[in-house]
Amino acid sequence: MRSPEDALDTRIGARLTELRTQHGWSLGELAERSGVSRSTLSRAERAETSPTAALLNRLCHVYGRTMSQLLSEVEAAPAPLVRAAEQRTWEDPHSGFVRRSVSPPHAGLRGELVEGRLAPGADISYDRPPVTGLEQHLWVLDGALEVTDGEHVHHLEPGDCLRMRVFGPTRFRCAGPVEARYVLAVVRP
Repeated sequence: MRSPEDALDTRIGARLTELRTQHGWSLGELAERSGVSRSTLSRAERAETSPTAALLNRLCHVYGRTMSQLLSEVEAAPAPLVRAAEQRTWEDPHSGFVRRSVSPPHAGLRGELVEGRLAPGADISYDRPPVTGLEQHLWVLDGALEVTDGEHVHHLEPGDCLRMRVFGPTRFRCAGPVEARYVLAVVRP
């Protein structure tokens, strides 16, 4: 019997294949556009591996979507209310990043709320935003977080809120001995 994570990976893989096909791209063309190897793309599309946050970010950039949009596209139509117990989580075991979609994403809306958690020492880097000019408001709830936006490094403690428009690389690092937990409000341009 497949686990819920395996089923999600299968749905993500199928959606990635669908998006590539809609654009009329071969795996080689997508590899050139995304900077991800053809074999990695193929394995993700066939759900032979769980895609990492960094991989999904690169593909979201190419397809002009946020990660929440991509993940919502593999779920049923969103309801206006999502109870805490029903909010979807996704974990990148490679980086120690856990992402919970707090608000139900909807194609007609530009904003969404996400809870992020990074284990002590966890470090995740994105080489580009999923959508150029994406606005993010990051509010730290617990722990310490170091956020790098381009060349600017921000050290955030509980209660601190950072607003940034993302045009280039970003990095999120748990800078303390305990898990960093934060709310990220994402607004598409």
